[in-house]
Amino acid sequence: MVVSTLNAKYIHTCLALRYLKAYSEPDFHVEMAEYTIKDPAINIVSDLYMKRPDVLGFSCYIWNIEETIKVIEMVKKISPETAIVLGGPEVSYDVPHWLDRIPDADFIIVNEGEISFKHFLAEHSGEKRYEKVAGLAWRKNGKPTINPPREKLDLKTVATPYRFEEDLDQLSKRVTYFETSRGCPYSCAFCLSSIEVGVRYFDIQKVKDDLIFLMDNGAKTIKFVDRTFNIKRDYAFEMFQFLIDNRRPGVVFQFEITADIMRPEVIAFLNEHAPAGLFRFEIGVQSTNDHVNELVQRRQNFEKLTRTVMTVKEGGKIAQHLDLIAGLPDEDYQSFRKTFNDVFAFGVEEVQLGFLKMLRGTGLRLTADRHDYVYMNHSPYEILGNNVLSFDDIIKIKRVEDVLEKYWNDHRMDATLNYLIYHVFHSPFDFFQEFGDYWESKGWSRIGHQLEDLFARLKEFLTQRGTHNEIIEALMKYDYFSRKKHRPHRSWWEETLSKSDLEHYHRWLKHHPERLSDAFKSYSLSEKDLMKHTVLDLLPFDLNHYLTTGEVKKDQVLSLVYYHPKTHEPEHYSISLNQIQLEERSALS
Repeated sequence: MVVSTLNAKYIHTCLALRYLKAYSEPDFHVEMAEYTIKDPAINIVSDLYMKRPDVLGFSCYIWNIEETIKVIEMVKKISPETAIVLGGPEVSYDVPHWLDRIPDADFIIVNEGEISFKHFLAEHSGEKRYEKVAGLAWRKNGKPTINPPREKLDLKTVATPYRFEEDLDQLSKRVTYFETSRGCPYSCAFCLSSIEVGVRYFDIQKVKDDLIFLMDNGAKTIKFVDRTFNIKRDYAFEMFQFLIDNRRPGVVFQFEITADIMRPEVIAFLNEHAPAGLFRFEIGVQSTNDHVNELVQRRQNFEKLTRTVMTVKEGGKIAQHLDLIAGLPDEDYQSFRKTFNDVFAFGVEEVQLGFLKMLRGTGLRLTADRHDYVYMNHSPYEILGNNVLSFDDIIKIKRVEDVLEKYWNDHRMDATLNYLIYHVFHSPFDFFQEFGDYWESKGWSRIGHQLEDLFARLKEFLTQRGTHNEIIEALMKYDYFSRKKHRPHRSWWEETLSKSDLEHYHRWLKHHPERLSDAFKSYSLSEKDLMKHTVLDLLPFDLNHYLTTGEVKKDQVLSLVYYHPKTHEPEHYSISLNQIQLEERSALS
């Protein structure tokens, strides 16, 4: 039999398939097949057909269900004898709906699937007593039949899903999803995890052994999918200590944490002992409006959350990714604007702006009428409006999301954006909203963008609103030059130095490299090298002082960016023009 899924991208791995395979073998041979939602359906069908499965299982999620249905329909036409089994969170709720909507699906396994899938395989290959398989939904005499649910799996009995031979050569190229627990202690009405009561843990020694195995076999990014990794403080602390002690070069661990329950002593430990870049935290803030949080049964102490986020940020060791949800009950446009600005004030590496999805099985979907929710009938069930947030508002916020992803989260111009949102615009949200509106008005959301385009378009936007100036231009050039590996050709910016000025300063720098630094002097660059590997620019302020203090100190400064021909890393140097002129006058006297 074959178990399959369509991932968002190839770099992601589907943990569900590996659990099913690990639990079913060696009694049943299970082959895994992974594709992406970008793969043509006919190509997927062709590949699956050539495997000649007697049972074909699909792991279904909101992001792949529509594409999966197309594949199922074609498979059933060309191979009607193949039994098709569905599982996963998207089909575990409203099961009669799915049996009706996907007539080509023969069975659905509801919720946790390891035991039920293996039991199903035993019955399907034997006496076909499907009514005996707990957690199985199927059709009996043409009518939907849902067997009673199965008791929760004892996680300490589960075979490891991380050691399949076919995965090893891809470990360094893909994100490895890893589980140390299942369940969530919270009851947020918009989240499927709230439906499962209680938290269960895998055997901690098995967890550690599997992590060592993955690292030793090349895994570079390990993402823990526990809904709240730090809910059990002693367990989380032990795992953090273990990962610090047993880390391998280049490995990054990602966790979903609840920030307001993070103990100060745990953060202090991480700030002191965790190497920079080893850990990455994903924190679901969703809203900073207490009333909104109460409506969705979300407990959150924003003061404690702030303490955690800022203490982690001050430590400088751990990157943070904070999530927001637009469209929660009673969160109107102005309330969401405040939520966005509250979170942006933290200055974290990433702010993820998502839109509420009315997921099947969640409390919010069941009570949608209370807030006049309108939402998509098909996945991803995203809202189209409610009694306080119109579709016009949603369109506006989507424009914010568009430029937020392109500019802030991709870190294409950090220095420029920090200056704009704190020195030019009234608030971060106002910058992204106004820029997003302009972006849409120009039709840029419908075309592709090179790095140069993004700088040119920001400059155009700022120029048309009368905001662009020489300070912003200098910061944009700093950001642009910092992202290049080789000396860039003139692009979107205006030159500040004439050809004769460039020749003059190249000669001066050749004879006085120590004025920039001893490190720059050690390169012993000729005028030809300077022309080939450096960019000179005249700045109206001391850039280094601004980057260090955030203060704009007016001064005419010669900026030099050197692109090392071996390391291909840009190195920034600067010197005051007054100093150059004083030395030149001194040399003439």
